[in-house]
Amino acid sequence: MDATDDTPTRARLELTLAWPKISDRDGADLLAFWQREGAIPDETQAKARLAQVVFLARDTDGDVAGVCTALAMTPPQLGQPLYFWRAFVAPKWRSTRLIGTLLARSCEHLREYARERDFPCIGVLLELENARFREKGRRAEWVRPRFAYIGKSPRGLDVRVHYFRGARLK
Repeated sequence: MDATDDTPTRARLELTLAWPKISDRDGADLLAFWQREGAIPDETQAKARLAQVVFLARDTDGDVAGVCTALAMTPPQLGQPLYFWRAFVAPKWRSTRLIGTLLARSCEHLREYARERDFPCIGVLLELENARFREKGRRAEWVRPRFAYIGKSPRGLDVRVHYFRGARLK
């Protein structure tokens, strides 16, 4: 992301790749971030989520601004292994393009990671919890990265999937 000043909408954010294993320093910073922001208040659950971190974003002061995670799973409605993708962005950074950057970069990285391992997962699955995305992302297919609407989750949320180029059904 480019920068010309330090306002949240223009500040430079640095992405740190954490997949497949987060560093101890990044893990400690991320646990503090989740606790401070109330994102994952249960410490045991937060520590377990560290194993799923793909990227984290830091501002120019080195503070965590956002994070995305992926968990390999086989949703019963699809019967195919996918990475279940989640993200949390601090409120200060929600009006920026950080979420889109995290999504695009993590799809690229997860695709390469999967390709190098003969595709243990064939794509990325999103369950849209954020009301803003449900309202603004009404197109059946998103372009960058390409995600298709595939229905509702058991929780009644919109579900989208991005299949990796070259992956085959299991």
